[in-house]
Amino acid sequence: MSLRHALTLLAFALAATGAARAAGTLSVAPAPVVAVRATRVADLVLLGAGFDAGLRQGMVCRVTRGNTDIAEVLLVELRDHASAALILELAPKQSVRAGDLATVKTFKT
Repeated sequence: MSLRHALTLLAFALAATGAARAAGTLSVAPAPVVAVRATRVADLVLLGAGFDAGLRQGMVCRVTRGNTDIAEVLLVELRDHASAALILELAPKQSVRAGDLATVKTFKT
């Protein structure tokens, strides 16, 4: 994936997440991280939930381990029961691991 393509996806994601927030449609159960795969450009976080669980391309998710915030990821590819995300932000001295949970990031109003 080129940097230009990644930036286009990010712009789309921000617009889609804002529209979903405005519509009040962000009620999705946590998705388990099943694996992290390194690629030439970025690491992909593979989740064990997808379109059928209510996840949508462009959503931003918070990854946690217990009560610890690990990362924020952007959903970039979805299937019915699985999805892939790119890491947007990683907490210091942390890494995303299988077994972590991803929840859709929402803002209180």
